[in-house]
Amino acid sequence: MKVFFRELLVILIIAILIFAGLQLIVQDYIIREYCMEPSFHEGQRVLVSKVAYRLHDPERGDVIVFHPPSPYGSNATPFIKRIIALPGDTVEIKTGSVYINGSQLDEAYVKEPPKYTFDQYKIPEGEYFVLGDNRNNANDSHTGWTVPRENIIGKAWLSIWPPGQWGLVINYPLQEQLVSARLKGCSPSNLANLPAS
Repeated sequence: MKVFFRELLVILIIAILIFAGLQLIVQDYIIREYCMEPSFHEGQRVLVSKVAYRLHDPERGDVIVFHPPSPYGSNATPFIKRIIALPGDTVEIKTGSVYINGSQLDEAYVKEPPKYTFDQYKIPEGEYFVLGDNRNNANDSHTGWTVPRENIIGKAWLSIWPPGQWGLVINYPLQEQLVSARLKGCSPSNLANLPAS
């Protein structure tokens, strides 16, 4: 009987250590709004990698979960948005399109083109410009705020609920968006002139 309780205790300790370890590297997140449609829907659950940005910096096109900046407060529910511009980039939104460093994006993931304008703005160091995929129904950086690096919880990694939407979260690197936007009528010799991502 003593051996049984000892083995049970060892199994319990191992389970607690595994659970604690998972909490340090992965977080569950429930979509609560419509701001990321059509990519994500209300009630959908995703796993967020909390270690992704310890290995590399956030990249354009990544879907991130983050603590919203002020005036929302430290107790506000985390937001989920897509990174559009990095520190040092310039961003502009006009005539239904987003421009990064002067280059127009071809964004296949948005619900509809933005119906608003955003004057050219250079992103400060340590800050990220984020937009919801549901451009006209999202509280995001076009309303005047950016995301400090320290506010980023992690990168949306895996959709786990509902079962029909299970799979890896699709990210759209800037270079893919620029190429798809520019190749319509571009010759191969002009590819060298595309901005680096």
